[in-house]
Amino acid sequence: MKILQLVPELDAGGAERTTIDVAEAVVQAGGQALVASLGGRLEGELDAVGAELVRLDMKTKNPLAMHANARRLAELVKARQIDIIHARSRAPAWSGFLAARQTHIPFVTTYHGTYNAKSVPKRFYNSVMARGDAVIANSHFIAEHVRAEHGPVLAARRADLSHLHVIPRGVDFSTFDPALCDPLRVQGLRAAWLDGRDAPVILLPARLTAWKGQRLAIEAVALLSAMQGSGQPVLVCAGDAQGRDGYVEELRALAAQKGVALVLAGHVTDMGSAYLVADVVINPSTDPEAFGRTLAEAMAMERLVIAAAHGGPLEILSGSETGWLFEPGNASDLARRLHTALTLDPPARKLRGQLARQRVIGHYSREALQAATLRVYAELLD
Repeated sequence: MKILQLVPELDAGGAERTTIDVAEAVVQAGGQALVASLGGRLEGELDAVGAELVRLDMKTKNPLAMHANARRLAELVKARQIDIIHARSRAPAWSGFLAARQTHIPFVTTYHGTYNAKSVPKRFYNSVMARGDAVIANSHFIAEHVRAEHGPVLAARRADLSHLHVIPRGVDFSTFDPALCDPLRVQGLRAAWLDGRDAPVILLPARLTAWKGQRLAIEAVALLSAMQGSGQPVLVCAGDAQGRDGYVEELRALAAQKGVALVLAGHVTDMGSAYLVADVVINPSTDPEAFGRTLAEAMAMERLVIAAAHGGPLEILSGSETGWLFEPGNASDLARRLHTALTLDPPARKLRGQLARQRVIGHYSREALQAATLRVYAELLD
């Protein structure tokens, strides 16, 4: 089995992490895993699992460049006898779609986001993610979105839509296990973020972009501080700004105006330790998350979690006593949930953390994602 995955870059993100997880599974199954991408900080991890990086500008949206990429991919398929092309983003998916049709091999897509469209051309551009011989959604929420947005495109491939699969993202329990974290690293992060203060830590792990809810979090923490009166919390936003310098300055100004202690930690490589520093981890995205990877990771680390009640987090927390949901966009409701979490007594906190880890182990393991994806490949090759 020779699988070629397509992803724009290899930086820290859900699509990139899943690319590496699947590459590892292919190699462990005795196959060959190739990834066409611009590359990035995760190249070393890709190499460590035995996969091969094919460096191409798969990020480009220039139509001429995308057609040129399609030709290069078709040549690669023929030269390396690739069995399946698996695309994880729209721009590379168009190149992969064309290359797969030229070379008559199966084409797989994973729908990693909602990709909302307000025009016919944008909906057509997005529709490539529904044109796979197999289409993978990373949550039931995304599967419903694909059906609603691209029902006719899906049905044109297979009327019963049996080629649409739900495979949630998986958590690596060798990385996200509280028993395996180095206490000194946890202490080091806590010291760096708190700078000598003794305060509760609220962690928001996400890239710095408006829809991830950093502004909402600042508003909520300001309201929380008024509720608590003492023991003022520190809000830590862990994630890249990715060049959004104006947004960074806006967050700093808003925090100063509201009297909120804000730490912009940038990219954090040791997220396991970061979760252990936190008293509570939040996912306040103002638009629905496709899945909610950081939420599942924090639960695996036995952290208290709070998430906006829409998208993938509804599934992760549905029917469980492992965390709290709040009304999307409502800073007051988020503040109330934070107050509840931070005033929880230690035995109740410990029990919720243990239940959270058990839920993630039972539903969102990396091994389950890998096995399910390999089954999709096997079905196509059969």
